[in-house]
Amino acid sequence: MPMKPLIWTLVGLIVFLIVSSIGISTYVGWKLTHTTPTALDDSPARLGMTFEPIQFQSREDHLNLKGWYLPGKSLSSEDGTPVTRPNIIMAHGYDNNRLQKKTEALNLAKELVDRGYNVLMFDFRHSGESEGTLTSVGYFEKYDLLGAIDWMKAKHPGKIGLLGFSMGASTSLMAAADEPSVAGVVADSPFNHLGHYLQENLPVWSHLPNFPFTPLIMTILPRMTGIDPNGVDALSAVDRIYPRPILFIHSSEDPSIPYQNSESMWEKHKDKFDFWMPNGEGHAKNYPNHKQEYVEKVTSFFEKL
Repeated sequence: MPMKPLIWTLVGLIVFLIVSSIGISTYVGWKLTHTTPTALDDSPARLGMTFEPIQFQSREDHLNLKGWYLPGKSLSSEDGTPVTRPNIIMAHGYDNNRLQKKTEALNLAKELVDRGYNVLMFDFRHSGESEGTLTSVGYFEKYDLLGAIDWMKAKHPGKIGLLGFSMGASTSLMAAADEPSVAGVVADSPFNHLGHYLQENLPVWSHLPNFPFTPLIMTILPRMTGIDPNGVDALSAVDRIYPRPILFIHSSEDPSIPYQNSESMWEKHKDKFDFWMPNGEGHAKNYPNHKQEYVEKVTSFFEKL
């Protein structure tokens, strides 16, 4: 083949590969932030719990968010004095809803309710029954959780504890850093910094090779959605939570978010932060895999707030 046609063929192939890579990256980035919300297919009624359907607004952009308020059982000490527990707000993970089915969040909520805790479960934006057109993996969800805190403070004054899973755990840390009324956080399987995490782990979610797709998605996505992955920084948030306590829970064999994400945050303030690393495979499945120990550690933490 003459040299000039060969060169033009190679140039055409390179242009095709570049355009195709950009197109694939744009499509996948869009799909990752515009998931299909999962409908609720369970209810506290199945477990015999009393509950109240609630609605409140995200603190910043006033999206309507929906959830359940689950009143804790009335308990008394041996001398008849009423036992007061902190109010607990649960925060679900990416591409989930308030049920967080793989974590068995509803069963965990019942464990807490039976021990006297008032529990609020809700759907982040673009999840379950809540409004919204995209998920931002914590960037905007922080304001949703702050809205849930506002609702709890207005309706049921008292100490507030947060219990988050995966994205919800990282979001809980960022919300607590901005909201002094949060007395403590249980962070189950969080990432420590979304931008850094995605640079290394985006293929877990995109199912694409790291190169060239991760750099392309990380360049295109913020411009397309207004999400700044570097703005989801739980690693810095924990400094603003301190000296309030945090319990980090992270499986030693988490395939989605390595346990080192929790470890790096725990190590910053070991005098006030605790870290439990149970064995077992799966992401944010620590409660199903270790139910009794999980409940004991979580309730012991909340009782000390």
